[in-house]
Amino acid sequence: MAGALLCTLLLLQLLGRGEGKNEELRLYHYLFDNYDPGRRPVQEPEDTVTVSLKVTLTNLISLNEKEETLTTSVWIGIDWQDYRLNYSKGDFGGVETLRVPSELVWLPEIVLENNIDGQFGVAYEANVLISEGGYVSWLPPAIYRSTCAVEVTYFPFDWQNCSLVFRSQTYNAEEVEFVFAVDDEGETISKIDIDTEAYTENGEWAIDFCPGVIRRHDGDSPGGPGETDVIYSLIIRRKPLFYVINIIVPCVLISGLVLLAYFLPAQAGGQKCTVSINVLLAQTVFLFLIAQKTPETSLSVPLLGRYLIFVMVVATLIVMNCVIVLNVSLRTPTTHAMSPRLRHVLLELLPQLLGSGAPPEIPRAASPPRRASSLGLLLRAEELILKKPRSELVFEQQRHRHGNWTATLCQNLGAAAPEIRCCVDAVNFVASSTRDQEATGEEVSDWVRMGKALDSICFWAALVLFLVGSSLIFLGAYFNRVPQLPYPPCM
Repeated sequence: MAGALLCTLLLLQLLGRGEGKNEELRLYHYLFDNYDPGRRPVQEPEDTVTVSLKVTLTNLISLNEKEETLTTSVWIGIDWQDYRLNYSKGDFGGVETLRVPSELVWLPEIVLENNIDGQFGVAYEANVLISEGGYVSWLPPAIYRSTCAVEVTYFPFDWQNCSLVFRSQTYNAEEVEFVFAVDDEGETISKIDIDTEAYTENGEWAIDFCPGVIRRHDGDSPGGPGETDVIYSLIIRRKPLFYVINIIVPCVLISGLVLLAYFLPAQAGGQKCTVSINVLLAQTVFLFLIAQKTPETSLSVPLLGRYLIFVMVVATLIVMNCVIVLNVSLRTPTTHAMSPRLRHVLLELLPQLLGSGAPPEIPRAASPPRRASSLGLLLRAEELILKKPRSELVFEQQRHRHGNWTATLCQNLGAAAPEIRCCVDAVNFVASSTRDQEATGEEVSDWVRMGKALDSICFWAALVLFLVGSSLIFLGAYFNRVPQLPYPPCM
């Protein structure tokens, strides 16, 4: 008994399923036996088909700045009413929705006008949903590669305005009218819809605004007679953290190394030039990396490129400064003469202003003992040779301190033997040479100090130029923000 009851229930269920399938098949034949998908769903030729459009963004895949191409993954929601597909679900077993292939029904043939790869249509021909009353819904997915004019003036602190332009490939505004879809609350969806649960956030770009507008062209418009465009704008802002960490910070640190050349001695011009030229080579590598990222355009120069060019100019000026300082530091009294005004400005006035005065001079009290010992030897020789009393020589030494010793000594030595005069002449020659060498050494030291003074001036000038120039360049990026447009945020 129980087995018979179970078999009866299974048979009734199978019959119910078969009846449901037969109702869908019957509805299909009812709708499409005499249906022509090539004709517009209008009763009169002058009637217009109203098509509602909704674009849902699922992924902002990439923006290729080099090729100026935006790649997006979207769902295109298209709804319209076809009077030829009107039915009542009560007549067909309560069938609410009929799913049929898209090639069986009339389509408004919406394409992406500003595509770049020739793929005007959708990526997958999804089924069309037909509901009671002749309402048709089509939600095909698509991956679009569209053109996007990239503005690189403030790269990598930039924002871009990319557009998706949709248009009917076959019908004009008098035949098909586009309107924005309406949500469940009755509000018009006049922007790209972003489902926060299904949307995959891009690691490089953030979407700030995504408004939409319907633009109708009249017969005299360049867009064609009676054409209608549905334009969605994606206003996206770059996330600069990647470029700050991998390009800007290393570039600033390497550029700052060029200032360390001033801490090398003034005579080390070769090492200074080596440091500066190495920094120039490193900056050239960074400039090459930026050139690979940005489009080949002459309309504007990227902010980071301007900064690198600025730092390269500063490094070039520092190399020139190193050569000039080396030339000044290696001068000698035999080749150049230092003017008193230049000496006063660079060796006296400037060190006081910079707080780097000349080193303290060695006290002269240490030198008289050497001269006194030399004078003692001369007096001893005169005492032995000229047979003069020691007291007289001491008295003459006292006179020397008052300025008369030299003349007296020369008179006494003049009466001495020729050999002694030769020795005295030799000693005088050695003393004169020593004095000349000391004077020459002081002149050379003054030229070296002058080179250090020029180094100090150029160091502070380069430091101020580097800081002010870098600040002005990057402050321009700080003020380059997305304007407060009268659009609601996308997310």
